[in-house]
Amino acid sequence: MATGADVRDILELGGPEGDAASGTISKKDIINPDKKKSKKSSETLTFKRPEGMHREVYALLYSDKKDAPPLLPSDTGQGYRTVKAKLGSKKVRPWKWMPFTNPARKDGAMFFHWRRAAEEGKDYPFARFNKTVQVPVYSEQEYQLYLHDDAWTKAETDHLFDLSRRFDLRFVVIHDRYDHQQFKKRSVEDLKERYYHICAKLANVRAVPGTDLKIPVFDAGHERRRKEQLERLYNRTPEQVAEEEYLLQELRKIEARKKEREKRSQDLQKLITAADTTAEQRRTERKAPKKKLPQKKEAEKPAVPETAGIKFPDFKSAGVTLRSQRMKLPSSVGQKKIKALEQMLLELGVELSPTPTEELVHMFNELRSDLVLLYELKQACANCEYELQMLRHRHEALARAGVLGGPTTPASGSAPAPAEPVVSEPGLGSDLSKDTIIDVVGAPLTPNSRKRRESASSSSSVKKAKKP
Repeated sequence: MATGADVRDILELGGPEGDAASGTISKKDIINPDKKKSKKSSETLTFKRPEGMHREVYALLYSDKKDAPPLLPSDTGQGYRTVKAKLGSKKVRPWKWMPFTNPARKDGAMFFHWRRAAEEGKDYPFARFNKTVQVPVYSEQEYQLYLHDDAWTKAETDHLFDLSRRFDLRFVVIHDRYDHQQFKKRSVEDLKERYYHICAKLANVRAVPGTDLKIPVFDAGHERRRKEQLERLYNRTPEQVAEEEYLLQELRKIEARKKEREKRSQDLQKLITAADTTAEQRRTERKAPKKKLPQKKEAEKPAVPETAGIKFPDFKSAGVTLRSQRMKLPSSVGQKKIKALEQMLLELGVELSPTPTEELVHMFNELRSDLVLLYELKQACANCEYELQMLRHRHEALARAGVLGGPTTPASGSAPAPAEPVVSEPGLGSDLSKDTIIDVVGAPLTPNSRKRRESASSSSSVKKAKKP
């Protein structure tokens, strides 16, 4: 059976300790249960300023009433609870149906609208938005002295300025309403040129000496060329559009090949610099007196570029290490280079894993680094020879076709290559295709041709290493 304590626990009531101990519920607890609960909650809710937070920052977060800080500045003296609508304290402002005229109109039209009685007789408020262009006015004397032109009569000039005032310098509308029957037929550029020329002349004549002038300038020739080019661009045939797209695509290919050649030349230059640095280092070591100071040698070793063969890791960390770990190839060396290096070592009769003494480890690492550098140089040389031969063949093909004016010069040491077949695309050329001209810079190699070239270069490097 439920007791009073159970009921109090269900209703979340908190009474005096005596009532709670006896388990009885008073009449006040049932009638006003919220008062004690709110009192208890208000007493228990206490906020403490965190450590390290300044008092001013904490005051922004919490006020005395524990309200969130306002987003906008507000007057705390008069809140929404105290402000009440005051109805019937003043009389309603009267409105009146009254006529008005718009100063922007010149016809004197009369209109009616509702307006407050206090604003009767005032100007129409929207008349201030009527902005007009200030078209200059010239006299007969100014026209005869400064504005006279053999191609324009005074009546035609007056007609132009009258239309400019009427249509606010909208020259397309002015050209449409221009009296081409009475006067000479003019284009939009002619009308603009005449108008701005007169404005510039009047500004120069009427200007006060010593003031900076803002003279309007209109380049009629440039505007005519622009419209002519735009008309040509719009009137292109589908064949011409396709030809332009083709040429743009070929231009992007040429730029990509140029960047690739520049990158390859930079890599080749790095390899040559690394080879020269290594050779200079060897000469210096031979000239220097031989002293067994292995630790100082490693410290005084000049910095070699990363592309100079193989960069072996230095084991300078504390602890015991095996000397054979210094002979392990780093992960930056690819599998292809590793296989070529092993093959070259076998051809030279060198063991792949010699006894790891101090001197042997140093010499073996230097040998492998030189072999990898030799392999990269031969590969780069083979690539350059291949590209040079390809460009010679293309030059001969173009010379035979009559594109180049000079005589044909066959490649030295090789049979002349047959001219490549020229396939003309529809709408892009009549006798000769653009491929023969554009691809002189060098054609991109397919993956199969690259693989064949790399395998041939690696085998040739091994065969050259065999020879004494």
